[in-house]
Amino acid sequence: MEALILLFIILVFGFYSFPLYSYFALVGAYSFVLCDTGIIFWSIFTLLGAVFLVPSLRMNLITKKLVNFINKKGLLPKISTTEEAALQAGTNWVEADFFKAQVNFKEINAQKVTLLTKEEQDFLDNEVNELCEMTTDWEIFQNRDLSPQVWQFIKDKKFFGMIIPKEYGGLGFSATAHSRVIEKLVSRSQVLAITIMVPNSLGPAELILKHGTLKQKDRYLSDLAHGIQVPCFGLTEPNAGSDATSITSNGVVFKDENGKLKIKLNFEKRYITLGNIATLVGLAFVLKDPEHLLGENEDLGITFAVIDAKTPGLDNSKRHDPLGIPFVNSPLYGKDVIIDMENIIGEKDGIGKGWQMLVESLSIGRGISLPSVSLGGTKLALNVTASYCQLREQFGLSINYFEGVEEKIAKIAAFSYMLNSARNYTLDAIDDGVKPGVINSIMKYHTTEKFRTVINDAMDVLGGSAIIRGENNLLAHAYFAIPISITVEGANILTRNLMQFGQGLIKSHPYIYTEITALKNNNIEKFDKAFFAHIALGFNSFAKSLAFYFTRAKFSYQKGEFKRYKQKLLWVSSEFTFLTNVALGILGPSLKKRENISARFGDILSNCYLITATLREFENNPNEEDRALVDYVCNYCFNEIQIAREEIISNIGYLGFLLPLVKINPFSIKAKDKLNAKIVKNLNNQDYLQKLTSSLFISSNENDRLNVIQEAVKQNKECEASFKKLKESIKNETIKKDSFENMLTQLLEKNILSSNEIEKMKKAHALKQEVISVDSFEATIYKAQK
Repeated sequence: MEALILLFIILVFGFYSFPLYSYFALVGAYSFVLCDTGIIFWSIFTLLGAVFLVPSLRMNLITKKLVNFINKKGLLPKISTTEEAALQAGTNWVEADFFKAQVNFKEINAQKVTLLTKEEQDFLDNEVNELCEMTTDWEIFQNRDLSPQVWQFIKDKKFFGMIIPKEYGGLGFSATAHSRVIEKLVSRSQVLAITIMVPNSLGPAELILKHGTLKQKDRYLSDLAHGIQVPCFGLTEPNAGSDATSITSNGVVFKDENGKLKIKLNFEKRYITLGNIATLVGLAFVLKDPEHLLGENEDLGITFAVIDAKTPGLDNSKRHDPLGIPFVNSPLYGKDVIIDMENIIGEKDGIGKGWQMLVESLSIGRGISLPSVSLGGTKLALNVTASYCQLREQFGLSINYFEGVEEKIAKIAAFSYMLNSARNYTLDAIDDGVKPGVINSIMKYHTTEKFRTVINDAMDVLGGSAIIRGENNLLAHAYFAIPISITVEGANILTRNLMQFGQGLIKSHPYIYTEITALKNNNIEKFDKAFFAHIALGFNSFAKSLAFYFTRAKFSYQKGEFKRYKQKLLWVSSEFTFLTNVALGILGPSLKKRENISARFGDILSNCYLITATLREFENNPNEEDRALVDYVCNYCFNEIQIAREEIISNIGYLGFLLPLVKINPFSIKAKDKLNAKIVKNLNNQDYLQKLTSSLFISSNENDRLNVIQEAVKQNKECEASFKKLKESIKNETIKKDSFENMLTQLLEKNILSSNEIEKMKKAHALKQEVISVDSFEATIYKAQK
């Protein structure tokens, strides 16, 4: 019994992260009071205490030997030059706490909320709305391009200059405003959104702004902001996609006949957005100096330059066809293209800095642009699907009353709330100066994947209305386009399997990066501090995991809303930290190569973030009807974490015996069916649905499809009692089942409904029929369409 009490106290010490000397004090006091110990025990105990508690002794007797052993066996992963650049590109943020067996809800809720300025809000309400009114998605697809008027409006109103500061002629918008613009545009047309999105993320403007010389900023930024220059960025190649470091495009330094240093470029790029119409090409290439004109090194590394599209040898005349989506996407070819050294972004200081620049720039697409596209598309799908299902009837019932349909709609609504929450949290941090590289990868992966799920579910629910293309179909083109978002800015398979956890483990873990650099530099003292702190963290996470497992974390004190989910999140964080360190101990550097294991750890990390963002969003904007969505999101994410937890344990051989234990005590299970019904019932309130999807563009044209859908729902709700009387009259055989018009006549003749009610029903029914109708074309017109 005494031993169990001692073990319990040791675990309590571990739970509260007591320092190492306290354990020796505990064991010493325990032995002195309760055990019959002799001089041999105290001699060994004193010696161990001195070795572990005196830093100089510990380093000489333990740490040095440990360092030699680790280096000899290669037990810690090494960091390549490209990985080092990626690690340095961003900052640690909330994800770092999940590697420390903790969650700081006070800091989470204290994150500054970005409010749009009056100028930003006015731009959304005016210029963005005006642009959306100028065209439709169907029109863009039929013309295979934006109209000249739309192109000119985009340029005149500085849509390409949202990220360019005002001093250079741009709009100087916050990341939040940038996101809101893209979100609204995509609800009108993905082509419109993509066209504006790309120059404001990965491209010359971003690179010149951050890394260009003052001369380059003055030369290019104003023209880019005003649309005088149209930019594109050439990175991807036939054999260099997600692995951008494999690019083979090359530039060779040479002297021309006047003795001036020049660069000769040869390249082949593909998938370049705006490439065909670009006037200014940003280009990534490997720079070589075979004649050593710049110094001793011949291979100078990846370098970026900006090039006039009319430069001899540069060919941007061709177009790609990305799944029929008519945004400008092109290959670029270059044969002996001669440029000046001044074309290098940053000039001489920018030589070889391309990879670092790229990593920084990609985070905008991953953290801002693509999540905004996915969120806008998700909200559009929610509005259309939830509205349509109130109007569409089968077997005498609106289809949103069928459980299978309820399940889909509830998921779409919950994902919309989750993605909106994650977007807000991420962009609040970015606007506050954080550069969350790991979180940006999480955002890119989960927003695009959740959007794929949403579109697939919406297509299933809408059935025939979703698969017939035409002006009345608002979702088909989003369905076509989603694989593009999945593929760009780093393919999602790569993002999940290598980046979320693979990068996060080294970057965000409190000790691993320090240990690796200390080993590399043979810094014994630095390694000693980090290593033993790492051991302490491992024991702390073990003690917490054990305590939370047996109590299901119910004794953890939490404040605010949804305390139970906060308790579970702390439990997950503790076990995530423990499992991470166990996996690292068992697999060592091979953990980096075990991509599926890494992906599952990434699933846990990313779902922790999604839960965190969702809880924060509710506390910042509490609304009683949103509680059901928060319940759905948290149950869904915890269930996803549970699946990843089981798959990690079953795929690391030494841990397999624990699988039954984690199965019988799961973090969570999927939400119950009754929650789906509650969510759909809330969505039947049109005011609530409009609030959830308030960022959508709805045209002032009353014949616009989205307007028609809203009006149809409104009028049919106003006539709900009348339609109920109609159904009751048929069921009771008060009237005969006949055409709609004839049945209304019978209702009027029998004084069941007034003429005023009948007229309202006719209008409501006509609108309903219009909404559930699908497009058709004369054969000759159909064949001429694109």
